[in-house]
Amino acid sequence: MRHFDFSPLYRSTVGFDRLFTMLDSLGQPEAQTYPPYNIERTGENAYRITMAVAGFDESELSVEARENTLTIKGEKGEEKGEETQFLHRGIAKRAFERRFQLADHVEIKAASLKNGLLHVDLVREIPEAAKPRRIEISSVTSQPKQIEAQSA
Repeated sequence: MRHFDFSPLYRSTVGFDRLFTMLDSLGQPEAQTYPPYNIERTGENAYRITMAVAGFDESELSVEARENTLTIKGEKGEEKGEETQFLHRGIAKRAFERRFQLADHVEIKAASLKNGLLHVDLVREIPEAAKPRRIEISSVTSQPKQIEAQSA
């Protein structure tokens, strides 16, 4: 697959760097499928990401939001004790990192771990200044005043 270099465009644009980064990432295949997750819409402006993290404890998971990116990391600590010989190992024990691009004004409301599922609740709160406002149109019934020039 071809890779396009957007660096010359960075010099001549302001505020489009995120767009170019997203376009650049389209060319890279994302084959990561672990851990599985769901994205749900729970209300008009509420969302939930549910991720299957069986075998991970709260201390081994981290949820971080930075600049419209939600990052969920899981790092399994070393197990202490006897060395076990597995006949079949189907439960993944590997570390992971998942990134989700968040829209503007989306904030993390809560995160909880229950029955091996990590739930991250998100809410979109648009500030009043960014909401559309309705401007009333008034009709002018009187004649506009004309400016008269005064002679000096």
